[in-house]
Amino acid sequence: MIHRVDERLRQEARRFRLVFTCGDCAQYDPEGDRCSLGYPHVMHQEPDLDARDEVVFCKAFELR
Repeated sequence: MIHRVDERLRQEARRFRLVFTCGDCAQYDPEGDRCSLGYPHVMHQEPDLDARDEVVFCKAFELR
């Protein structure tokens, strides 16, 4: 899901400690730098919302 990043999202992400990157997902294999489900993961790697206009949330994200 592609979501537009605005100031409200940035503030809420900080306040609620929103995580959404592969490194925080139970499906991510850091040794193989890949998603264990086979999904592409490059667009989910950058956690800095201040430098982005949009963020791609993975439909299979599962918090570790």
